[in-house]
Amino acid sequence: MRVALFLTCVNDTLYPDTGRAVVRLLRRLGVDVDFPMAQTCCGQAHYNTGYRHEAEPLARRFSEVFADYEAIVTPSGSCGAMVRELYPRLGERARAEGRGDTLERVLAPVVPKTYELTEFLVDVLEVTDVGAYYPHTVTYHPTCHGLRGLGLGDRPRRLLQAVRGLDLVELPGADECCGFGGTFAVKNPDVSAAMGADKVRNAESTGAEVLCAGDNSCLMHLGGTMSRLRTRMRPVHIAEILASTEEDPAA
Repeated sequence: MRVALFLTCVNDTLYPDTGRAVVRLLRRLGVDVDFPMAQTCCGQAHYNTGYRHEAEPLARRFSEVFADYEAIVTPSGSCGAMVRELYPRLGERARAEGRGDTLERVLAPVVPKTYELTEFLVDVLEVTDVGAYYPHTVTYHPTCHGLRGLGLGDRPRRLLQAVRGLDLVELPGADECCGFGGTFAVKNPDVSAAMGADKVRNAESTGAEVLCAGDNSCLMHLGGTMSRLRTRMRPVHIAEILASTEEDPAA
């Protein structure tokens, strides 16, 4: 299978190791992975801030760049949900505004073949044991877009439970938002900070060494909160855990 890695803006700019982990993991599982250099932002930041028309050229670009691949894999439930949930809405709104169905037709091919990493592993490759080794105590935070938008369910947990050496502990209030929400954290900083503190305290109560999630945007928010609260816990993307092996261990 020939797939494309859609890394996303946050990962490309701040967390490139997550992208490298995805490539190592998928190649270990026999997948041919490309990284199209022409990829840009998916348009989520624009769409969520009310600039729907400005998001349309970015969505078109996404479709052009990724159209020829069998699957598009992203280590981000947030950006995955933008493509799967909101690209169809972009097309529908353009048609409703009397601008025809061109945008709808351009975006339609990429929507069903865009996958968040864990659903690609479980649903497409049909694996839960990826041969990972990570000897740490971990608690898992299901991010909002993955939980509610994509409906990832227990896929991430099943993958983590199969990792050798990993002790997975339950996170109290796991389904509660961490408070990041992109521009929500900017517009409502006090509420955002309070939600983040609640999430970190809940994670800390588990005694875990690592707080794991599938979105580095959320982990960035929680990592900053951990630093301010001076907790010994650290945030780690699930891709980096799943890519870790005894021969090539993650930190």
